[in-house]
Amino acid sequence: MSKKEELSKETIEHLSKLALLELSEEEKEELSKQLGDILDYFAKLDDIDTNNVDPTTHPIEGLSNIFRKDEPWKSLSNEEATKNSKYKQNGYFKAPRILKK
Repeated sequence: MSKKEELSKETIEHLSKLALLELSEEEKEELSKQLGDILDYFAKLDDIDTNNVDPTTHPIEGLSNIFRKDEPWKSLSNEEATKNSKYKQNGYFKAPRILKK
């Protein structure tokens, strides 16, 4: 991708469909420019000489994972878990459909 190149309309439409977003033509145009700028920035990072930089596995050296001991305990009943829910059905949380058919 060359400098300041914008993503194609087809690419933006494909991405918005994958993200389940309905975008206006103005939003598609602006998103194309913004994503193009982001990709241009990553292209600049490719030009940086990192030969003398040691690879890191974690940004904070010496940090180890700290987990609590996994101990079972009594969980909530369905009634307790759903008692404050505005939308419930048959003992479960009910959520609106998010995927289109």
